[in-house]
Amino acid sequence: MLKKLLPLLALVAMPALAKPVLTVYTYDSFSADWGPGPAVKKAFEAECGCELKFVALEDGVSLLNRLRMEGKNSKADVVLGLDNNLLEAAAQSKLFAKSNVPASAVSVPGGWDNDTFVPYDYGYFAFVYDKNKLANPPKSLKELVEGPQKWRVIYEDPRTSTPGLGLLLWMQKVYGDQAPEAWQKLAAKTVTVTKGWSEAYGLFLKGESDLVLSYTTSPAYHMIEEKKDNYAAASFAEGHYLQVEVAARTAASKQPELAEKFLKFMVSPGFQNAIPTGNWMYPVTKVTLPAGFDTLVKPQTTLSLPRSRSPASVKPGLAHGNAPSAAKPSRADAGPVRRYAAVRCRAGGVSGAVV
Repeated sequence: MLKKLLPLLALVAMPALAKPVLTVYTYDSFSADWGPGPAVKKAFEAECGCELKFVALEDGVSLLNRLRMEGKNSKADVVLGLDNNLLEAAAQSKLFAKSNVPASAVSVPGGWDNDTFVPYDYGYFAFVYDKNKLANPPKSLKELVEGPQKWRVIYEDPRTSTPGLGLLLWMQKVYGDQAPEAWQKLAAKTVTVTKGWSEAYGLFLKGESDLVLSYTTSPAYHMIEEKKDNYAAASFAEGHYLQVEVAARTAASKQPELAEKFLKFMVSPGFQNAIPTGNWMYPVTKVTLPAGFDTLVKPQTTLSLPRSRSPASVKPGLAHGNAPSAAKPSRADAGPVRRYAAVRCRAGGVSGAVV
């Protein structure tokens, strides 16, 4: 009789012993084995006495769309992977709660004053090229767009990719009302418009283009992991468009205290030390950067649009030919993409995503 009761007693005791679970929606490369996720999970679980569960989606745009669809029924406690260009749309959704993390805890270009969304890294969009193949890269966005050189360019769709959205706003910042004409000129040099960063960078590495839309920090991966110094980011005279990646806790979270604790952990060394060579971006706190980061392009001017212009007011341009609204057929299959393409993946998303 006692032998039969023991398993039943164990089952009854299990709920009391089970650790609370914190569910974090993020993009797939963050939670992947090669991303910062595993180190972050280990460090946070050592502090919280909980289980940190990542739910991986493709991109920041996908994260916001998923949460919109789920609404108050979402299982997400924290959403990690939105960026500054999605803040207005995210705030208007009213699906997020205040962070209780002081803005003074982070340092990003231009400062930070949002009480809901907490930055965890930042970077600058740039066009990356191979110095062995392109001796004279463009020195400005206008030269890339308007120059007589027949450069082959690959970039991402702004409806499904945060870098693509960043380029849309970058073009708007530089060209203003002349952006539609600028997009038409760039189209003549465009090899393909991909759904996400991973496919774009993979095609570039296969030699399908001279330049690809990526980040100023992209060459650091090649220098540190591959010991190659032939990849560089073209430095543009107008400046480079800023991306700040953020996280926030959901208003419907079943674990509000744990969610707040995670946001505070994000600005601690246990999280921030994993950013430079895990996400290949700049940390938002004082972290010693590895050798190689000191050689990267440092934008003389940081570009961004006011929140009122980012991105809702620019969105109509997608329907009026101001920017690519659909991917063109690729010249070649991206094939196996190198590890960096997996690490910095910003691919995919919901087709026709509304941002």
